[in-house]
Amino acid sequence: MRAFDRLVEIMATLRSPDGCPWDREQTIDTLKPFVLEETYEVLDAIDRRDHAALAEELGDFVLQAVFLAQLESEAGRFTIEDALKAINDKLVRRHPHVFKRDEGEAALESAGQVRTRWEEIKAQERSGQKEGTSSKTLLSGIPVSLPALLRAYQIGLRAASVHFDWSRVDDVVEKIQEEVNEIREVVADHQALDHDRAEEEMGDLLFAIAQLARQLRIDPETALRKANDKFTKRFTTMERAINESGRRMHDLPLEALEREWQKAKALGTDQ
Repeated sequence: MRAFDRLVEIMATLRSPDGCPWDREQTIDTLKPFVLEETYEVLDAIDRRDHAALAEELGDFVLQAVFLAQLESEAGRFTIEDALKAINDKLVRRHPHVFKRDEGEAALESAGQVRTRWEEIKAQERSGQKEGTSSKTLLSGIPVSLPALLRAYQIGLRAASVHFDWSRVDDVVEKIQEEVNEIREVVADHQALDHDRAEEEMGDLLFAIAQLARQLRIDPETALRKANDKFTKRFTTMERAINESGRRMHDLPLEALEREWQKAKALGTDQ
């Protein structure tokens, strides 16, 4: 707590009249890119299992929260204490199976049960809003600024909380195959490709894939990041091997590139 209090004090000093000119110029809007950047740097450290880097990136991540709270505090809206109180209260309120057992609340045995209970409590909170406040629907709380794949995952998660979901994983796979077939129909006529419909069908396919990931309890954003990294490492290995042999990638036919790709794959450079 002393370290956190010191960070809050440092941030207030940086924003003071005798503080840092750059820090004084910032607004909640100008900080948005930094919030996003620090989020992805935390994720990158986790993916690399670089725990020393993770400790540093978490500090940068917390700084963004303290910076935003300082700006809001100066505007008289709320303080970092208000934000911390809000999350403390929310955690206790949405974990009655932990904090209200002495009041007869049943313990939950699985993560799935916890997620369902969490969404039920959120729905109760929405329905209990004071009259005159903006009404919220089950899906309205999902930020539109989320990466589209992650947002699709969260949309499916919310819908599943009220049992609007496929009952079996195989059903989702069949849905994906249905979407693939629809894309095949669109691209069958290369001369008269309906781009708008192709885009729509591709969106439906990606949405269905996100739901399959959810059913399998896989974060699709993490899975895709790992696939991106795997392709990058394998492609770079292939590129270096071709360059070291005195050839140029641009001069090679697809068949030769495929052979080099398989060689890079066999080297086990994905890890």
